[in-house]
Amino acid sequence: MLQSACKALLVTVILAMPIAEASEKSLAVKLDAVVQEGMSRTQTQGLAIAVIDDGKVELVKTWGRRNGNGDPLTTDTVMYGASLTKAVFAYTVMQLVQEGKIDLDTPIASYLPKPLPEYTEEEEKYAAWQYLAGDERWRQLTPRMLLTHSSGFSNFGFLEPDGKLKFHFDPGARYAYSGDGLILLQFVIERGLGIDVGMEMQRRVFDRFGMPNTSMIWRPDFANNLADGWKADGSIEPHDERSKTRAAGSMDTTIADFAKFSAGYIRGDGLTEKSRRELTAPQLPITTASQFPSLQPELPADARIKDLAAGLGVITFKGPDGRGFFKGGHNDSTGNMWVCMERRKRCVVILSNDVRAEQLFPTIVKTVLGSTGMPWEWEYGVVDWAKE
Repeated sequence: MLQSACKALLVTVILAMPIAEASEKSLAVKLDAVVQEGMSRTQTQGLAIAVIDDGKVELVKTWGRRNGNGDPLTTDTVMYGASLTKAVFAYTVMQLVQEGKIDLDTPIASYLPKPLPEYTEEEEKYAAWQYLAGDERWRQLTPRMLLTHSSGFSNFGFLEPDGKLKFHFDPGARYAYSGDGLILLQFVIERGLGIDVGMEMQRRVFDRFGMPNTSMIWRPDFANNLADGWKADGSIEPHDERSKTRAAGSMDTTIADFAKFSAGYIRGDGLTEKSRRELTAPQLPITTASQFPSLQPELPADARIKDLAAGLGVITFKGPDGRGFFKGGHNDSTGNMWVCMERRKRCVVILSNDVRAEQLFPTIVKTVLGSTGMPWEWEYGVVDWAKE
């Protein structure tokens, strides 16, 4: 009887293996068709995608070229991570929280040797904190507020009409995207705790997950396989060689490397279960029609997107398959997106060195993850293609 049971189990395993392989091949074929058609239609020049299933990297693939010479975009081509950096930074910060080095709800004033506005020579690396002199609301700021984009700052102080950083609302009152908020937390960690954020991210993230072609600053060896970018008008923009660690967005990475981070993140590697949940828990309801402009008016309560909230370095939402989270990255020649569904630990990572690729993201994500409830219109504004 035992022998018969063993034979039955063996047959089951043998039969199951081709089904799993066929499923992977089926996804790859579907994805290839979607990408090929979409790239042709939008004139997208380069695209890279990774799929994570049950916390494991299932597929990593690239299409197109990395530069004007026609060199192919490969899985180890160095691409600009843009604001995906913020999610990696938040993951790093959560490890520091877990170790008791910093607390999410302790005001940043507790960590700084002197008042923030007295740091008058930090503008070159961080921001012009001196412009906050006379407004004591900086003392209310906490790491949680900075990671949830509720600092009260605009995206960057240098974009203000007068070029001066200022508060537009009381800290913690609402969501308004702010790169300077993340950079302030970097400043607090570096100046207040004496921790080099770039080195810390290298040790705690890039080395941990085996990401050899990822860095917070430019490395000369990246030039061997580097992606330049294409703008909306089809012009080429050379890859920027960033010499300073910027928690808001200086990371260079590859699709192969970021796939490893995505898998480790969704599994919760390096964190307790409680800490991992904290990263993607709904921390602060989002009250605006779209993400940008960052200081737009809030919607009436009945017009807001239900269950859309700020997590720590990511945005959380709820759809047909339960709770999910995402983080985008964008500049004039870069379009990145990372979407994960918590229940199945399933994610899709999209990196593109062509901003026109963003039009393809809803279809790509739906092809991989099915109907997610991902709030595309909030992420990119109300545009025809931003629908599942």
